[in-house]
Amino acid sequence: MGKSLAINAGSSTLKFKLFQMPEESVIAEGAIDRIGLGNSLVEIKYGDGEKYKTTQDVNDHKEAIQLMLDQLTKLEIITDFNEITGIGHRVVAGGEEFKDSAVIDDDVLQKIKDLAEYAPLHNPAAAMGIEAFKKILPNVLSVAVFDTSFHTSMPEVNYMYSIPYEYYEKFGARKYGAHGTSHRYVANRAAAMLGKPLKDLKLITMHIGAGGSITAIKDGKSYDTSMGFTPLAGIEMATRSGDIDASLVAYLMEKLNIDKPSDMINILNKKSGLVGVSGVSADMRELEAVQDKNHRAKLARDMFINRIVRYVGAYLAELGGADAIVFTAGVGENDIMIRQEVADKLTYFGIGVDPEKNNIRGVERDLSVAGSKIKTLLIPTDEELMIVRDIERLRK
Repeated sequence: MGKSLAINAGSSTLKFKLFQMPEESVIAEGAIDRIGLGNSLVEIKYGDGEKYKTTQDVNDHKEAIQLMLDQLTKLEIITDFNEITGIGHRVVAGGEEFKDSAVIDDDVLQKIKDLAEYAPLHNPAAAMGIEAFKKILPNVLSVAVFDTSFHTSMPEVNYMYSIPYEYYEKFGARKYGAHGTSHRYVANRAAAMLGKPLKDLKLITMHIGAGGSITAIKDGKSYDTSMGFTPLAGIEMATRSGDIDASLVAYLMEKLNIDKPSDMINILNKKSGLVGVSGVSADMRELEAVQDKNHRAKLARDMFINRIVRYVGAYLAELGGADAIVFTAGVGENDIMIRQEVADKLTYFGIGVDPEKNNIRGVERDLSVAGSKIKTLLIPTDEELMIVRDIERLRK
């Protein structure tokens, strides 16, 4: 039928994956980094392990997109731009406005821009990418896929904060969550692996990468999630603090002579979490390598496991049990010891991981020991696949 692009545009990056549809096979993928910063790195993977890589100045997103399309043509990955029949854009914040992915028109684009205050680093970049594609491929179907839309099904009791209700009414102060596209994908795969309709299952999905979120899924819908108004809340992450006492923020601002709240938020977003506790690295692999000799590295890993277990335990109580827990994303898919240690701390609930089955990275598998009351699944996420599937769903 045609080819669809899944696009993730950052403030200075453009990541993409090109699919042949309806086969859903990946033809090419790549990224352009340092857009507008000079010496931009352009990388495209295609064919049977082939790779194109170069460095050149790319001034803006329109130039990056034109370069990407031109290079796809030169590499004979596509013969004509008209082969591209759909473009799906990852957008972080959809607020309460978007309960599902949406075909992008002028009204949707404006709403994405208006919601930028909920994701100031992400929504403006997504809007830039959308506008740039519209100029180059104006007649191609464009779809926005929101990180938050999956979580709009949460009940009020779970998305509200215990602050004056009028702040929600006036300013939209509530929990929105994130990683919704990933949680939606692995939940559907879990249902397929278990051989049951998703609507009949209770699941706890753990998207654990540089950013991490835990989601309780009930009746096929997000019931609760660990990230909050922004992706800063929840479990400890690579450079994000996760949950923290709000009074501690004010206390630290006084002690550090910080006047601008944004400066403190920057510390909590970029200098905390694994890197802040360990003082070594934000990379879990590097912490594992030195944890036997470095107390703070081990502490960072132990805290990471502790926070995951805390949320899983809470969600098991909220859901009244579960059919399965699911590990996904960079750490969840590849860190054998993290999976084992998390499961070992949840044996009380009838969760158990077989060390032999667990000795694997990035492969879809049931990791459970025989007789487990709650299954433990490893499911590699595929957010880009969900994006192009939404293009086809909304095309009809």
